[in-house]
Amino acid sequence: MEKFDKSQVIDLDALIVGAGFGGVYQLKKLRDLGYNAKLVENGSDFGGVWYWNRYPGARVDIPIPHYEFSDPKLWKEWSWRQRFPGSAELRAYFSFVADTWNIRDHCVFNSHVNSAIWDEGVSKWIVRTRKGTTYHTTFFLPNTGFAAKRYIPDWKGLERFKGTWIHPSFWPAEGIDFKGKKIAVIGTGSTGVQLSQELAPLASEFVLFQRTPNLALPMKQQDFDGDAQMLPREQYPDLYAGRKSSFGGIDYSFSAQKTFDHTPEERRAVYEALWAHGDFHFWLATYGDMLFSDEANTEAYNFWRDKVRARLNSLRLKDKFAPMKKPHAFGCKRISLENGFFELFNRSNVHLVDMNETPVIEITPSGIKTSAKEWDFDLVVCATGYDATTGGILDMNVQGRGGTALKDFWRDGVKTNLGMCVPSFPNMFFTYGPQAPTALCNGPTCAEFQGDWIIDVIEHIRKNNYHRIDTSMEASNTWAEGVAAIANRSLLPTARSWYMGDNIPGKKRECLIYLGGVPNYYKSLNECAAKNYEGFVIT
Repeated sequence: MEKFDKSQVIDLDALIVGAGFGGVYQLKKLRDLGYNAKLVENGSDFGGVWYWNRYPGARVDIPIPHYEFSDPKLWKEWSWRQRFPGSAELRAYFSFVADTWNIRDHCVFNSHVNSAIWDEGVSKWIVRTRKGTTYHTTFFLPNTGFAAKRYIPDWKGLERFKGTWIHPSFWPAEGIDFKGKKIAVIGTGSTGVQLSQELAPLASEFVLFQRTPNLALPMKQQDFDGDAQMLPREQYPDLYAGRKSSFGGIDYSFSAQKTFDHTPEERRAVYEALWAHGDFHFWLATYGDMLFSDEANTEAYNFWRDKVRARLNSLRLKDKFAPMKKPHAFGCKRISLENGFFELFNRSNVHLVDMNETPVIEITPSGIKTSAKEWDFDLVVCATGYDATTGGILDMNVQGRGGTALKDFWRDGVKTNLGMCVPSFPNMFFTYGPQAPTALCNGPTCAEFQGDWIIDVIEHIRKNNYHRIDTSMEASNTWAEGVAAIANRSLLPTARSWYMGDNIPGKKRECLIYLGGVPNYYKSLNECAAKNYEGFVIT
C-alpha cells in the first residue's frame, strides 16, 4: 500500500461518488442515520447524467411521476411542466431535492476520483481526487451510472477539423449558435434522435450519419399547467409501492398472454392501443413472448415498420429507417422515444447517410469524407455514446485486495454479486451498474431499491460490530451465470448493442443487463438479506 500523509486525510464512514439519483439518495439516507458520509462529484452541481446532458432536446424518456423520488416531502411540493421533462427541468428538480434534503454541505463538486485503493491493513478505502484530496473511508459507494465514460471513435483526421466538433455530453452551458449552420449528427441512439429533432429544423443543411436504424416509438409528450400532473397526487403512494412489481420499475409489465394467443384482428387492436398510449408501452407492456420468440418479435416489428413507413415520402428513406426485413430483433437494442423524428427527413435540406453503404473514410478540415462524397459542416455532433455500465467505475482506477485492479478482474468478463459488488473488493457497493436491471429499470426505482439494500447492509455491519463485508467468488460466478442464462433464453444476444458491450472496440461481448425484471431482482435482494447475507463473508 502506498504511504500517505495522515494529517491530510479526511476520515469518513462512507464516500459516495456521483450526484445523480443513486448518490444523493444514499447520502440523504446515510446522513439521516448518523453516518459521517460525503459525496464527491466530477461536475459542479447535482444531476448526474442530467448535469452533463445539456444538448438541445435532451430529456428523459420515462414519464413523471415515475421519474422522481418517492419521498412525499418532495412530490407534494414539486410540479413538473411536462410528461417527459427536459434536462434543464431535471436539474432544477435536483436542486430542489438537495435543498429539501439539506445535503449540499456534505458534497464536494468539481472533484474527479483518480484512484480508490483498498488498504487491507486497516480495512479502509484510500480514495484520492484530482484536486489532491485524500479520503480514508470504511465504505466506498460508486454511483457513476451506466453513461459516465464517453466514447468517440478514433477517426482519421479528427484533429484537423476546423469547425466545432463536440460530444453531446460536453455541450456548453452557454449553448451553441447553430441556426443556419451546416450540421452533422453521427449516431442514431436516443441522443442522436433528440438532437436531430432540435437541430434539423434550424439548420441550413442537416445530415444524420446512421449505422443502425433506431426503432423509435412515439413519445406522446404532454405539457402541464400549474399543479396539474399526470395523476392526482393522492395516487402516488400506491404507484410508488407498485414499482417493485413492474418489470421496468414503472407501473406496467409484459402481458401474460402470448402473441399468437390472439387472432390477427385482436392482435392488431392490442398493438394499436399500446401505440396510442405512447412511451414504452409498445415495447415493455406488450405480449410476454415478444423478446423471446423470433416469430412474435417479427410480428411486433412488422406493425412498427408499417406505422413508420407511412410517415416517410421516399422509398429510400422507408428502406433505410424501416426496412421490410427487421434489421435486428425489435426491442433488443435501446429503443428511443420520438416526436416527429421521421418526418424531418422528408425535408429537402435534411439528409441521411448510411454508414454501412458509404462508410466514413476520414475527417477533413471542412467536414466528413465518406466513400461517396465529402460533406462540409460547421458543426459535427458526435453522438456515439458511452462505454456503458462499466466505463464509469473502471475510469477511477479501483484496486481491491492484493492490489487487484478492477479492470484486470473484469478483463475476461464482468463478475458481480447482485450487480452491486465484486469479490476481493470489500466494502464497495455500486448502483445502476453491470448485471443489474439498470438500463431496463427506471432510474429512481433502482436508486431507491439498491440504495436501501446497501444501507441495510451497512447498518447490519455497524449494529453487529463487524468491520468489512466481501462477496464470495462462488456467489459472483453463480450470479453471472444466471444473468447470462436469462439473456440467452431471449433474443437480446442476437442484436449488436451496448447491452452486450458491442459498441466499444475490444470490449468482451457479454450481456451487461439483468433481464429478469425488477420483481425477480428485488426478490433476490430480499432473499439474500433474509438468509443473513448468504454469499457474503462478513468479518
